[in-house]
Amino acid sequence: MYKTFSELKKELRREVPHLKKIKIALLGDTATQFLNVALKGTAVNEGFEFEIFEADFGQISRQILDPSSEYYEFNADYTIIFESSHKLLSQYYKSYDAQAGFADQKISYIEDLYRTIQSRTKSRVIYCNFPGIDNQVFGNFSGKVESSFVFQLNKLNYLLSAKLAIAYDNFFIADLLSIQNKWGRNFMFSPNIYVNTEMVLSLDALPIVAHHITGIISSLEGKFKKCLILDLDNTTWGGIIGDDGLEKIQIGSLGIGKAFTEFQYWIKALQKRGVILAVCSKNDEDKAKEPFEKHPDMVLKLDDIAVFVANWENKADNIRKIQSILNIGFDSMVFLDDNPFERNIVRENLPEVCVPKLPEDPAEYLEYLYGLNLFETASFSENDAERTKQYQVEAQRAVDLDSFTNVEDFLKSMNMTSDVKSFDSFSKPRVSQLTQRSNQFNLRTVRYTEQDVDHLIHSDEHYTLSFTLEDKYGDNGLICVIVLEKKAPETLFIDTWLMSCRVLKRGMEDFTLNTIVDTARKNGYQYVVGEYLPTAKNQMVKDHYERLGFSVKEDQWILNVSDYQTKEVFISTKI
Repeated sequence: MYKTFSELKKELRREVPHLKKIKIALLGDTATQFLNVALKGTAVNEGFEFEIFEADFGQISRQILDPSSEYYEFNADYTIIFESSHKLLSQYYKSYDAQAGFADQKISYIEDLYRTIQSRTKSRVIYCNFPGIDNQVFGNFSGKVESSFVFQLNKLNYLLSAKLAIAYDNFFIADLLSIQNKWGRNFMFSPNIYVNTEMVLSLDALPIVAHHITGIISSLEGKFKKCLILDLDNTTWGGIIGDDGLEKIQIGSLGIGKAFTEFQYWIKALQKRGVILAVCSKNDEDKAKEPFEKHPDMVLKLDDIAVFVANWENKADNIRKIQSILNIGFDSMVFLDDNPFERNIVRENLPEVCVPKLPEDPAEYLEYLYGLNLFETASFSENDAERTKQYQVEAQRAVDLDSFTNVEDFLKSMNMTSDVKSFDSFSKPRVSQLTQRSNQFNLRTVRYTEQDVDHLIHSDEHYTLSFTLEDKYGDNGLICVIVLEKKAPETLFIDTWLMSCRVLKRGMEDFTLNTIVDTARKNGYQYVVGEYLPTAKNQMVKDHYERLGFSVKEDQWILNVSDYQTKEVFISTKI
């Protein structure tokens, strides 16, 4: 499931071209050299090259509070702060007069560090929370004595989430406590090694912790899983629907059926969070849909599934069909199937798709998948809950398009409207999320946290535009983000242009450019300048500015506002 520490060390000797470089500052109160290695090795597997500044241990405060420190000179994209439970216990013992308020004092200290970092840099902060130490001073009574270390440790971990992570957009928690809960304290910590080396994480635990931290960074960099594709027989339910019939498949509260029911509850929770669900099953379609429609114990319903593909064709080909409908990258997909043969077919034909090796016993499915943490995310908005419906509607649009003899007539029939606004407090979460999620139609792939978006809202150096799109089929929500920078008296620079791939080929690109040019004209700008920065995923827009009529000069694309002819579109502005 995870590579060993030795295997991660070997990754660092492997030549991998075109890795995205990210600057990481690693600040700890104990030895972090081996965590440094594990992070670098894990990053290679995720398509990144981590350049890490590692401070000497015990220098967290000095590096952050001193504006002339090596930390600020390094100018990290991400700052990982690793404070150990053992040093925390020592601090607690030394504060005899304030033990009942220990957690509150520690939270204030962490908050001050974070605010200092944010006042001097744009670095995102990943703070490691605290695995438990049950020091048994109060025994079973620890949860009732406010001055006990166990009470204060629990309160501190709670406040990290309930106070800091909620309040600050650039503050993220690496949940070491949950890792300890799954793997056990003895697995994570060796007293012998700690006493002799000042290292609190075992060699076995380092890859897991590094994977967890790198997952947070990956999600912030736009690399995360968007879609879960499910096999059905012996994966979503027990038994084979075509052979056993509706009454005999295993779901419910008894025996192994309970494992499949709890598995479905987890999948349903992912769907509500915004993960797209699809079905890819070797079955007759009517038989495959029957449990969703008729079985009283089914948790998942057809309304939860964005794309349902059930036939007797090759599963790799069917996943390609799902991908063409959803229009997302294969590397955004996870495929779950109990059959090793089917898993291998997909791995060999679609190597970018994540295909976990499910345990043979369905009772172990959930614990195995919990440990993989496949669906890490750095954001959530209310719009996520509508994602399945939006993709279902998109599939219907694709069907209806085939009934028209030309695309223009189809676009006219859709009655499309767009609400165009500057960023505001209501759109801020969705704007941030789109910048983090959009990879294909993203000209410069700039990522913004909500805090970054807030800065843009109040910036005198930028114009911001957000676009929604609604048609007779439904509301797509906010689907396009533009950030224009005032570069020179006559020039507007397109700092960010990204769009949801769900709305391509409807004239939204032309409608957006019309709006950009209109903004330039109203504010007295003569030129609009764009730039394309290639990534592994945004090749689809490499000719974007050329198609729109920009001329190229020294890797930048220039449009003369005076010469621009407004493009015909079938989208009206919502009033």
